[in-house]
Amino acid sequence: MGIEQWKVSEPYVPINSHEMEDINSSKLYLIDLNKGPSSLREIDTGMPIGVTADIEGVDSSRVVLAGAKDGVTKFDLETGQHEYIAKFWSGAEAEDKARRMRSNDGAVDSAGRFWVEAFDDPEISEPKDEGVVFRLDQDGSLKTMHENMVIPNGITWNAEDNVMHLTDTTVGKIWAFKYDARSGDISDKKLFYQHEGPGNPDGHTIDADGNIWQALYGGSRVIRINPEGKVTGEVLLPTRNITCPVFAGTDLFITTAVEDEPDKYPESAKFAGNLFKVNVGVRGTSRYKARVA
Repeated sequence: MGIEQWKVSEPYVPINSHEMEDINSSKLYLIDLNKGPSSLREIDTGMPIGVTADIEGVDSSRVVLAGAKDGVTKFDLETGQHEYIAKFWSGAEAEDKARRMRSNDGAVDSAGRFWVEAFDDPEISEPKDEGVVFRLDQDGSLKTMHENMVIPNGITWNAEDNVMHLTDTTVGKIWAFKYDARSGDISDKKLFYQHEGPGNPDGHTIDADGNIWQALYGGSRVIRINPEGKVTGEVLLPTRNITCPVFAGTDLFITTAVEDEPDKYPESAKFAGNLFKVNVGVRGTSRYKARVA
């Protein structure tokens, strides 16, 4: 059986940014999907933000939870102010790590715990194996859940809520952990997928059938990986640096980054940093809101 294929040739929204959270430019873009591209808003975040999440009981058009430069904050979309819930770093190395590291990807689990990653900011220093996956619990405490990665990336849980997937960009792997939904603990780390083709795995999402949709930075595509770890589909895009897909209904929205070699890849540069959309005929798993004190 061949690989199912979708091809996207034009952006849904031309933004020319790093991502919807434009990390390097400290900007956040908001779009009302009921209104479409004309509703695009650009917000100055004041510091790099790698990931955001809605907060239970809070108007998400006003305040969101953010994995920010050196901790988890409540970010006010109207005033641009950050209210820290927890700092990533403490002790003797805190000042140095806060300077050269930042958050990356993250997600909210079924209990409302916010999982967020931090790693060496490539704009400041060469990433090393200091990448960390944190878990923010409902009481505001921050726990270290996994360490010694270079670039930790996409996090998802299966529909049964007993497996957590984590992309390990630098080594081209997606790990599968046994997941305890009640405690939030992970264990029994196993290899789910090893990428051997072009590009490096970046952010990912998961659909209701258990397929991982994995963005390939430098690979011009999102690949669909079935629950057995086999590639069964791909979305082809007109730019190289694909950063993260996310579901809204059966539409897959795909963020991309700027082209780092524009002279070598002028066609990629023309479409780089934009938001794309494609209907793939399947829905994502449930998305949860964070529960924080």
